[in-house]
Amino acid sequence: MSRHVPLRGGRLALPLTLVTVLLAGCSGTADDPGRAEKRDASASATARAPANGGAESGPSAEATGTLDPDPARLPGTRAAALDLIRRVIADPDSFGSGVVKRSPYESGPATWPVLGKDCVWQQQKPGHGVLATRSRSFELPASAGKGPVRLAATVTVHRTAGDAAWEVAESIEESMRCPTQQLREGELIGSLVAGALFGGEANQNNSDDFLSETGLYQSSEVGGPHYYAWQQAQVLQFTVAVTGKGAKGRTEREIDDLVVQAQAAMLVQLGSAVEKQS
Repeated sequence: MSRHVPLRGGRLALPLTLVTVLLAGCSGTADDPGRAEKRDASASATARAPANGGAESGPSAEATGTLDPDPARLPGTRAAALDLIRRVIADPDSFGSGVVKRSPYESGPATWPVLGKDCVWQQQKPGHGVLATRSRSFELPASAGKGPVRLAATVTVHRTAGDAAWEVAESIEESMRCPTQQLREGELIGSLVAGALFGGEANQNNSDDFLSETGLYQSSEVGGPHYYAWQQAQVLQFTVAVTGKGAKGRTEREIDDLVVQAQAAMLVQLGSAVEKQS
């Protein structure tokens, strides 16, 4: 992507309301492989406090409760990890009415995004700590004077919970190191602000670690800057992430709601896939 002047502004954290979503009945290369699935887990851990000084809530503890896994249901091979991803990852219905698949729909199995020292995303092979990962791309089409919303979802299965925790730690480091990032030719995100919560902090009890990131997005196709939101939850050896890229006429609330709903759906599906069965 061509370089642009770094963007300024953006909100601090997502207003996440997963309880309402869940009670309502959440029962090629993807569009945004870099920001959705994140990256090689190799950086040092950084500060864990919410960016807005504690107001960020993360997914509600009431949404899924504490996950009690059955060790026999946790994947230990690439084949088992891919099967779990297939059962957990979002589809268009996970976002709500009107969302459709984009083409290409799914990322290749051997792609892993890494943020270079120049703050430009590159595709590499997954490291040893990743059993399997998959991203999917979606769109809420343009309508009634509003531009198209680009969406992405990713599920990654690591070999260990420690490997998954390092992925989240690096995500925070990247936002601090590169507040402006080039996704690909013609796409830029900037003014990135991240906030993180450990499990148990501020009633965030549905995941071991939770990270949200907001900023501004612009591209040669949809212009901008527009609102940008990304969030990731780590549960055991798994990370699930969702990206939303705004467009003309789209409100922050619209983007947030799409991101939250898909994240909620994947967390429910993850619980169904690995929890102990009575």
